[in-house]
Amino acid sequence: MEIPQHLFVGTVDGEPNCAPDTTVYEIWPKFVVMVLLSGAQHFVIDDSAFRIEAGNGEDERAVVFLLNVARFSRLRFVNDSNIPLRKIMISAPHPWMEWLMRTRGNASSALRDFLTTHLAQLSFPVSGQVRQLSEQILQPPPSMDGEVRTLYRNSRALDIMCLACVAMAERAEEERPRPQLVSRRRSERVRDYVLDNLDKSLTIEEIAAEVGASVSSVQRHFKEHFQMTVFEFIRRERLAQAYASLEREGVTIAQAAYAAGYADPSNFTVAFKKLYGVPPKFKRR
Repeated sequence: MEIPQHLFVGTVDGEPNCAPDTTVYEIWPKFVVMVLLSGAQHFVIDDSAFRIEAGNGEDERAVVFLLNVARFSRLRFVNDSNIPLRKIMISAPHPWMEWLMRTRGNASSALRDFLTTHLAQLSFPVSGQVRQLSEQILQPPPSMDGEVRTLYRNSRALDIMCLACVAMAERAEEERPRPQLVSRRRSERVRDYVLDNLDKSLTIEEIAAEVGASVSSVQRHFKEHFQMTVFEFIRRERLAQAYASLEREGVTIAQAAYAAGYADPSNFTVAFKKLYGVPPKFKRR
């Protein structure tokens, strides 16, 4: 299954949500922002069950729910609510999110942490601004149609994503244990040094010396904060660069493999397919 390269905005407005559904859906790695205005969503991804409830829309239970799907997974809905469902579903594919963070260079650490954890989740009440944006997506001006209507809805969806990420960062700052701040900052320096030097042959000893810490400390704290080893992070970021080079510059698979640090293109192909779900040849421009 190929990963889409664009933002997806879906809506459900007042439909019942109690019809049986035995379909199992294949889903790709993505960052999801759901605004649930009324009704309930009960679903299972792989073996993890989720239930989000917003009541009947007349109280203050509407909720924003964030979910990260870090790898290809299976989704099954459990439709068991008699309350009409009203929701906005915004899905941003991981390659799109990675491109956004890589080109801007100043993504929040909370968002980076969230995107490295499979089935990370966060929810908070819908604000007045998010509710207004959601209603605009559900009911665009009648005069808009075609691509203008799509642009209108996507612009509101991006505003909702921005507000959700701000709330995520604020929540992370409130909940972050104070004693871990030093190790957190050091791990962020490790991450930033790696991103600035991906074209070089990096060693853990060099990285540790750069941030002024021991090798064991760098390895332990980096995995604690980012849920992956330093070299897993290097491998993922180099594969992301290879992905961009294949898609935008049309480099050969051998060139992309070499740039990603793989001496054998076949090993590169295996790693690329494991991360992105398709062989690199399908991404060449």
